[in-house]
Amino acid sequence: MSLEIFNALEHQKTDSRFTLAQAINSGIKNWDSSIGIYAGDAQSYRTFSLLFDPIICEYHGFSKDKNHKPDISPLMLPSLDPEKKYIKSTRVRVARNLEGFSFPCHISLSQRRKLEKKIISALDRLKDDLKGKYYSFEPIDEKELKQLKKENLWFQKGDRFQDAAGINSDFPKCRGVFHSFDKRFMVWVNEEDHLRVIGLERTSDISSVYNRLSRALSALNQSLAFSRDETYGYLTSCPTNIGTSMRAGVHIQLEKLEQNKDLLHGIVKGYNLQIRGTGGEKTKVENAMFDISNRQRLGISESKIIQNLHAGLLAIIKAEKNLGTP
Repeated sequence: MSLEIFNALEHQKTDSRFTLAQAINSGIKNWDSSIGIYAGDAQSYRTFSLLFDPIICEYHGFSKDKNHKPDISPLMLPSLDPEKKYIKSTRVRVARNLEGFSFPCHISLSQRRKLEKKIISALDRLKDDLKGKYYSFEPIDEKELKQLKKENLWFQKGDRFQDAAGINSDFPKCRGVFHSFDKRFMVWVNEEDHLRVIGLERTSDISSVYNRLSRALSALNQSLAFSRDETYGYLTSCPTNIGTSMRAGVHIQLEKLEQNKDLLHGIVKGYNLQIRGTGGEKTKVENAMFDISNRQRLGISESKIIQNLHAGLLAIIKAEKNLGTP
């Protein structure tokens, strides 16, 4: 950030009184942060646009003279690995924030409590295979917590980057996890964003996971208004997640490509995907088990993300098989 931009924004505030100092505090305290800036509310993207716009342009390769166009229509794609030889699980998630509330790094405890009640009310209205139970972290039965941890159906307090941004304030108050009774649909409440809506299966059927998520979002949108901008799509705490705010990916075993990483990285790049460890962001790949997901979230539709991922995974599985052919 240049001194000129700092001077122009130093005394600016959003209507909820979020400031530049708050926005950049995580980056100031963590010089190894890749982005280092968070939005305290939807208005942050306009009030501090001199700072946010260049970051968004560089990270997403998206010009502000364009408009992000969503498309979360259902898809019917063939299962990638029906024999479960390579793909161990599939997960599609999106982040959402609600209109009329500050984002998690700036929200007060009373606002957060009101928000949680509103979200729980919406979750209670879900029907059929989306119906489930909400587990509040405040307090939570130790036996229930142990089971949630065992099945990886919960979230823990944020890292030092989120802590410096203020996202961890009052943790674990007003936080919790909802999951459907069949455990193929889940919602995290008041993590980095107000909602983290997740579809997951221990299969390679991307369409099934995505279509369930699509139905859930439509149902939730009946009683919850999501924060959205015509240019930048769905607005999130971190500017890296705006647009679709979607991360769709699989955990996939690639023992041969693990030894041929140049080939793997070439395929991944060609389909605009990315590789992470199965522990999530900033984790290493272990035992040839890769997390492969979409890289692009802004300037692309939800359905196109899924189609690109499906095509890329087909190419990756084909390469893995060919490496085993004499």
